[in-house]
Amino acid sequence: MAAGISAISSAAMAKQEHVIVVPGFADFLAVDGKSVWITNDGRVERWSRKGKLAEVAMSKPCGAMAILDGSLWVADCKENALVRIDTRTAQKTATIPTGLASTGELNVVSGAGSIWVASDNTAGKVSRVDPATNAVIATIPVDPGTWYLAFGFESLWAVSSERSSVQRIDPATNTVVKATALGKEPGFLAVGEGAVWVQEQGDGTVARIDPVTGDVVGRVKVGATLKWGDIDTGAGMVWLRTTEDQTFVVIDPQSMTVRARVGKPEGSGALRFTRSGVWTSAHDVHTLTWWPKPNQFTK
Repeated sequence: MAAGISAISSAAMAKQEHVIVVPGFADFLAVDGKSVWITNDGRVERWSRKGKLAEVAMSKPCGAMAILDGSLWVADCKENALVRIDTRTAQKTATIPTGLASTGELNVVSGAGSIWVASDNTAGKVSRVDPATNAVIATIPVDPGTWYLAFGFESLWAVSSERSSVQRIDPATNTVVKATALGKEPGFLAVGEGAVWVQEQGDGTVARIDPVTGDVVGRVKVGATLKWGDIDTGAGMVWLRTTEDQTFVVIDPQSMTVRARVGKPEGSGALRFTRSGVWTSAHDVHTLTWWPKPNQFTK
């Protein structure tokens, strides 16, 4: 898309953004209705556009979170465990010693009635947790350096930055059934809009993975690098949090082009899409931002 069109979209959106100051180190996000949970220094917090709703102390919350069965599931990198929090009472209800594969960059995800987390960096393992018992019910061998997970198309997708691979895990057998080579330093990924989308951080590209074959079927060039961003899908688009040039970009999966570049560079942070708006965090400037009416980028 022409730079002029992208700039117009960015300017229009900037006038409507709602910026909330969040002291500390607001980072990863999980959408809970009209609010979001955020990892922060020594705590997770629940925020709405009107302010903070709840706070739960933790040793060192880290990585992207999941919500399932009325609970927030958060990795704690100091306790090397998975923590379960009741979203209604904002109280911890369980701490599960899964082990963790990363000291900060990872995903806790839900799918097939379970919670999944990468649990061993050196050996390469993903742990599957049963929310009914708060126990690990399977440990799946994966490539070393596997931190990043997403669930969709009846599969768990796991990315190893160390081996530059994306692995498809069948939850029926708890085994890797396909491994595909990726570009430099692959990172966060999202499932939706007909594909699996992976940040290739070292190449500045987003790879499109066919959910049936598991093969790379296309790439979108976004910038020089895509370090420490985030990715989500919705409203027929792919939404990519960036660290350079803008706050986030919108990718059209049909044309495989960048539809819009939105906001100013704010350093690292997270992004989550909802039908009524997009949430982004920016821990370097201590903000949480609500960007309303995401459909204006799909026109």
